[in-house]
Amino acid sequence: MDKKIKNFRDLDIWKKGIEIVKVIYIIVRKFPKLELYSLTNQMQRASLSIPTNIAEGFNRFHNKEYKQFLYIALGSCAEL
Repeated sequence: MDKKIKNFRDLDIWKKGIEIVKVIYIIVRKFPKLELYSLTNQMQRASLSIPTNIAEGFNRFHNKEYKQFLYIALGSCAEL
């Protein structure tokens, strides 16, 4: 039976984005303190941007807008 997608939390891609965030936060904990305000911060923000943009795009009215937010999420993946 097909699952109904009622909100962005039902999207498998959003769930994978959340997993990426968790993994990145685990990885950057091992970085030197010297990187706290540069690489660590950038990787945390980029990872958070992935599910955030998927969620925001899902709640847009037009598919064209949703597609644009998915491209932004993809760009955030590339930053990692």
